[in-house]
Amino acid sequence: MADERSTSFGAQLRGYRRRAGLNQRELAERAGLGVTTVRDLEQGRTRQPQPPSVRALATALGLDGREAAALHDAAVVEEPAREYAADAEQQGTVRIGLLGPLTLHRGPAEVALGRGGRRLVLARLALSANATVPVHELVDLLWGDHPPADAHQLLQTYVSRLRSALDPARSGRPTGPAVRLGPGGYQLVLSEQQLDVTEFRGLAGAARRVDAQDALALLERALGLWRGVPLADVPEMFAHPLATALVDEQVAVALRYADLAAQSGAYGRALPRLRGLAAAHPLHEPLHARLITALAGAGLQADALTAYDSIRRRLADDLGIDPGAELAAAHGRVLRQEVTAAGAHPADGRPAPEPHGPPYPAPRQLPAPPRLLTGRLEELADLGNLHDASAVVITAIDGMAGVGKTALAVQAAHRMAHRYPDGQLFIDLHGYTDGVVPVEPGEALGWMLRSLGVPGERIPDDVDQRAGLYRSLLADQSVLIVLDNAATEAQVTPLLPGSSGCLVLITSRRRLSGLDHAQTLSLDVLPPSDAVALLRQAAGGHRLTGERPGLADELVELCGRLPLAIWIAAARLRSHPTWDLEHLMGRLRDRQHRLVELTAGQRSVTATLDLSYQDLSTDLRRTYRRLGLHLGPDFDRYAAAALLDAGVQETGLALEQLLEAHLLQEPVPGRYRFHDLTRAHAVRTATEDESEADARQALDRLLDYYRHTAAMAMDTAHPYERGQRPQVPAAHPPCPHLPDPGAALGWLDDEWHTLLAAARFAAEHDRPEYLLHLATLVSQHLYTRDRFHDAETLHEWALATARATGHRAAELGALAGLGQISWKLGRYDQATDRHRQALRLARATGNRISEPTSLVGLGLVHLAQGRYDQATDHYEEAMQLARATGNRTAELDALAGLGHIRRLLGRYDRATECYEQALPLARTTGHVRGELNALVGLGHVRLAQGRYDRATEWYEQALQLTRTTGHISHELNALVGLGHVHLAQGRYDQAADLYRRVHDIAHESGSRNWQFEAWQGLGRLQHATGHPDVALTHHERALVLATELDHPEDQARAHDGLAHAHEALHQYDQARTHWQRALEILARLGVDQTDGETTPASIRAHLADPAVSGGT
Repeated sequence: MADERSTSFGAQLRGYRRRAGLNQRELAERAGLGVTTVRDLEQGRTRQPQPPSVRALATALGLDGREAAALHDAAVVEEPAREYAADAEQQGTVRIGLLGPLTLHRGPAEVALGRGGRRLVLARLALSANATVPVHELVDLLWGDHPPADAHQLLQTYVSRLRSALDPARSGRPTGPAVRLGPGGYQLVLSEQQLDVTEFRGLAGAARRVDAQDALALLERALGLWRGVPLADVPEMFAHPLATALVDEQVAVALRYADLAAQSGAYGRALPRLRGLAAAHPLHEPLHARLITALAGAGLQADALTAYDSIRRRLADDLGIDPGAELAAAHGRVLRQEVTAAGAHPADGRPAPEPHGPPYPAPRQLPAPPRLLTGRLEELADLGNLHDASAVVITAIDGMAGVGKTALAVQAAHRMAHRYPDGQLFIDLHGYTDGVVPVEPGEALGWMLRSLGVPGERIPDDVDQRAGLYRSLLADQSVLIVLDNAATEAQVTPLLPGSSGCLVLITSRRRLSGLDHAQTLSLDVLPPSDAVALLRQAAGGHRLTGERPGLADELVELCGRLPLAIWIAAARLRSHPTWDLEHLMGRLRDRQHRLVELTAGQRSVTATLDLSYQDLSTDLRRTYRRLGLHLGPDFDRYAAAALLDAGVQETGLALEQLLEAHLLQEPVPGRYRFHDLTRAHAVRTATEDESEADARQALDRLLDYYRHTAAMAMDTAHPYERGQRPQVPAAHPPCPHLPDPGAALGWLDDEWHTLLAAARFAAEHDRPEYLLHLATLVSQHLYTRDRFHDAETLHEWALATARATGHRAAELGALAGLGQISWKLGRYDQATDRHRQALRLARATGNRISEPTSLVGLGLVHLAQGRYDQATDHYEEAMQLARATGNRTAELDALAGLGHIRRLLGRYDRATECYEQALPLARTTGHVRGELNALVGLGHVRLAQGRYDRATEWYEQALQLTRTTGHISHELNALVGLGHVHLAQGRYDQAADLYRRVHDIAHESGSRNWQFEAWQGLGRLQHATGHPDVALTHHERALVLATELDHPEDQARAHDGLAHAHEALHQYDQARTHWQRALEILARLGVDQTDGETTPASIRAHLADPAVSGGT
């Protein structure tokens, strides 16, 4: 069942993500999760996601209340169905536990409650057992300030599921627990034996009605029911007044128990519970007074005086007060030896138990809990589940400098201290402390042995002997140990206990993967919402009042969501009352000075990172600096090897070491990046410590690597255009294996950000040759991914550089590229001008092989404007020149353009001739793009003819070819065509599936123009099926995309779709507005006819309709 539920969660998450139009990486970034986490959740590899992760995903996806609840419930992995046996009598007695983690038992078996709303409802109802809890309180508990519209119905669902868990057979037994609906709320009806709280209270009450010895036994039973902090695993209930009141009841009963034990002389019997409770309540004077009395009564007078001194100092340090009368009186009785040590026999004649614990005061060394710890609920929950009485539990918390490792460890230790009554040890090992040498294991052992009560003269000199004595002292003890700021595994290994019952929390900037049997918890930066909450808390809520919405979110992003950096930014706000967020952000936006700004008093991000840097070996420091020279957002081993002038294997090992030191991140396997602030630090060290010559040589090697590998990738992905690309100088840097077009396209997709950054660097740093080569190599890939504005910028750089250096061939290529982009963006006059400039330059320089390329570009512009005669003239001239010069690409493009025009004009036989000429030529020359143009073109012709079976065959052939070549644009073109086939034949479900598939593929690949086609197709489909209201939504999304892409003709098509939908809804004013807008756009473009369902003539016909025009 768990597999089915987790699969259901993955399927739901994937469906919501696709509906939201997000890819996995975008969803992960919005939710503050890793992309690997999202991928594992969707594929069912993560079986039980944590509630905060589910909530973050629901928020990122924009789910409403019902959807969020459904996703949350799908994440709950239930106990197998056997716990829901039909025979109610076999279920056993139901028992609910609140005095510790929330539990529900039926007989001996524990019922898994999961992490959904049912768990929270049970916790709240059980806290008020046999009393009515108002519905509004339950709704507020479940959803806070933003309940869904159907909150009451969802609450009923949770209650129904709770009833099933309590009584799966719905037997309705009068003795069984029941959830009843009363006036205004729900009531959980339980007997005293079915709830540990009522049993606890019953035992405490009964103790008042019997003699001292029986009362002592009853109170011992009552306190024995406690398993920890009430509702410890239900964080929403931690601070509920009823939950905190339970703790007060526990303390009150413990005080009575201690008093009775003292009256009976059974001090040793009371010590275990008093030690644990005193540790959990370090400032509770009455508890500590009883503990001091019990220690003295058990014959541990020195420990009693030490315990008094400890709480006296805590009261002074934390509260600034002296001990009260009760505590002072207990201390006085000890000094005057008025507490009689328990002899052999208490009043009942039974031997008194041996005093619990070692003959030394239990150390309570945890620092005060951090005042500013926001979020980390998942990590605290994970740490809270670590206890294992049968083994030593070791957890190493690692993370980059300033991420909050110590704060998390101390907070978790305080929460778990009550489980370790024999003491809590804390030591700073100074692995990364400025000016302090890391603590040697022998020194640390000596300090810890003295903390455990061993006199200095009894501590051996030999480290191994110290470790042996340390382990002996901890044998059979329950001690929590925090080893903070560790440097290496060797430093902490001798400090680990050897027997069960202890918990060790280790913090380190390095990943201590060499520790045997240790669990690891790698701490990342804060999620966005927690980062903003920390800023508010640290700066003081009033400092953010009235600030522009979203400003705090931007500020924490500038801090990289690193807790230390956020704290420092908040401190700067506190110390500069006249600053607002905008002013501070202005200072932080300067990347060169950001680290300087993130300094407050003695704390700075720079100093923290300097310590990590100085801890590296000489070779690793060099690696770190060189990686700071990298030009893009992330990189692989090969790029790093180029910077280092080293082998790939050697480089990989160095990267792993930087990962372990948390100076690098690995967001996806095989790709590495810096945290923003770490990158700034690496850049600074490179500037300060690398010579100018070494830095220039490293960057030249990097540019060589990207130029060489980009050329190799383009040759693999588009081999038929190899002759039209410039030959790059021979270079043989280590580069990845790209055996097929799919691998080559994948590399280009991964690296296009960096390739663009490399071109920018070359433009700004006088490296014209690199720029011109990269512009030619990268631009074609940017076209296929709809990165037209990036490609335009690249060509503008190339054009300026080519003209400055007199490189006429590169100038020609840049003009042709700019013409193609202007055409794509609907800037037809500009496109015409660019192509004409390119044509004149080709003719002036005798570059005849480039002439047909410019003519094809002019043909495309005229075709887009509906000027078919002029387009035909250009295509025919281009085809003749292409055949004469051997420019097969231009010849195939001209044939495709002519086929397109003839199809639009209804000359289907002539269109077929063009495509049938192109098909064998493309196949003979291995020109995949030309072959795909012909196959899809033939499909479009048959679709226009209504020959749907033949259209399907051509589209299927095209799809088969794209599966082996990775031509996403042509794949989507064929899928859209198939969608139109199904739509025309009334197979609406199949059409809808294809349009959605187009949208998903286009979104994942970044092909936004095909997302537009998907929304348009879905809009037409909804219109055809009688759902014009839904069609409106789809066409509106299409219009937004077309506007963002700056595609005016597509904007006109979207307006046309919206007009049709409004007309079907009898909203004629809106329909008229959209048709008028479409007509204005087409007139501005000079378009007489378009490819598709929108034409000026058809729009004018609709506007002439009296209903639309407003006439009678």
